[in-house]
Amino acid sequence: MPGIHNLWQLLRSVHGSLVIPAEANGGGDHDAIEVPATRSSISDAQSYMHQLSLSPSMKERRGSRNSFGTSLPIPRSKRQSRLSSVSRPVRPGMPAIQPTRDILAAQVQDLSSEKVHAAKDMAFVFDIDGVLVLGDELIPEGQRVLEILNGDNELGIKIPHIFLTNGSGKPEAARVAQLSKILQSPISTDQFIQSHTPMRALAEYYSTVLVVGGEGYRCREVAEEYGFKDIVVPNDIIAWDPTIAPYRVFTDEERATSRPRDFSKVNIECIMVFSDSRDYATDMQIIMDLLRSEDGRLHTVAKDPVSQRIPIYFSQGDLLCPTEHPTPRMSQGAFRIGLEAMYKAVTGEDLERVVYGKPELATYRYADEVITSWMEQIHNDEKLPKNVYMVGDNPASDIVGGNMYGWNTCLVRTGVYQGEGNDDENPASFGVFKNVLEAVQMACRKQLGDDFQFGFNEKMNPVLHGNGNSAIE
Repeated sequence: MPGIHNLWQLLRSVHGSLVIPAEANGGGDHDAIEVPATRSSISDAQSYMHQLSLSPSMKERRGSRNSFGTSLPIPRSKRQSRLSSVSRPVRPGMPAIQPTRDILAAQVQDLSSEKVHAAKDMAFVFDIDGVLVLGDELIPEGQRVLEILNGDNELGIKIPHIFLTNGSGKPEAARVAQLSKILQSPISTDQFIQSHTPMRALAEYYSTVLVVGGEGYRCREVAEEYGFKDIVVPNDIIAWDPTIAPYRVFTDEERATSRPRDFSKVNIECIMVFSDSRDYATDMQIIMDLLRSEDGRLHTVAKDPVSQRIPIYFSQGDLLCPTEHPTPRMSQGAFRIGLEAMYKAVTGEDLERVVYGKPELATYRYADEVITSWMEQIHNDEKLPKNVYMVGDNPASDIVGGNMYGWNTCLVRTGVYQGEGNDDENPASFGVFKNVLEAVQMACRKQLGDDFQFGFNEKMNPVLHGNGNSAIE
């Protein structure tokens, strides 16, 4: 689509900043919400780098000046009809059949309307790695928290909660199935946001895209599910021209599953790093080739790499990620900083890029959409609860993002953060806790009272005025 690239050059000359194609006609007809970026789009590399050996002429070249305001499109949440949110057996002329526990819980809730209102007016947003799990290992308190929020409490009520992770690399359904098994609690894709989930909105703006990161071809599967029409992955490019990555050992199996073509005749419109790179050397080489190319065509080198540079999106910016290893491992942010430094060293220019994920405003705006939709599913009430609690382990993403968005933030010591007191630079507004269970219990007691019980007594039938005997035993 050559027109896209001419449009990019025109927009750069007018705006002098990163823009998405739809901005040329005032936003277009895209079914997406465009949220202004709050994080600078200029490279972060300088503060991490030693002096680069640049020639004087390169030092004098003016870097791009774009900072804030780049649009980060996010999808509109697909609301379910209230009539479709609950499926129960239907008996003509008779009320729907309810399980015994549901009947008892309904009776308790009828007599505790004030607490029920308060429970529906609070919600939890959980980071996953370092809060509920460590890699594939369960943090025991995480399982108990989900039991409480799914109804094992004195009201027998579901307290709204969603999952907001900078993790990535798998389709949402696969990741949810994996988490449900580890946590031994049902999780729906409708309450789950990965770092690249909001990036599905970009499918309305770009056609031919390079998707980088993740295991095997999982990120291609993700992009296909998101509706991208023409998806290229690094293996496709290596199968076409192995010399592009001279140190890569390309197996016969990889060649057989790749989709090569003549990429010197293909305009790749943007680069999207969906997940952590499994091969830094290869991925960085291909990305650098595209960033320096003429409008995204490999085997070309642009005369002016800035005006002809295609956009690059990262799904998140975390430098570190907690895993089963005793200390956190480097994450996508480390890959990005390395790429920025490499681009600066080669071109003398700062790399303009767009970063999704926490703590970016667009991610929290999308979380509002998901919470509201989930409220309709579980309580037939399409509203955003007033008291939202973010529980995370990373002050630089979970906490700073939640603080900026006005949420109550809880910092736990089971992941990246291991400090004794609160974080000095990004302190959690609600406090620091040993684990997620301690944080949730404290928040519930604040909103629902110090006497709130974290367990449902199925032997208690409130219709019998609390004498301990149930007519339904």
